[in-house]
Amino acid sequence: MAMLSRSVQTWYKHFDAKPDERASEVLCEAAIDLFHQGHNTQDELVTLLISRYPGPEAILINAPTSASVH
Repeated sequence: MAMLSRSVQTWYKHFDAKPDERASEVLCEAAIDLFHQGHNTQDELVTLLISRYPGPEAILINAPTSASVH
């Protein structure tokens, strides 16, 4: 779990973004999903998080909603 947390922290540092509760939820969920898909290094996770969410604004656009889960 520490690796997942460091991956999310690195995402924030990469974009020089201030941690946000909603963004952290989305990023942590994405990191867990990516880990379960077999991406098991911090470098892989960071690269994929940055490409999937290329900035704080992208989290609002690309974040799954409860409606999309149902």
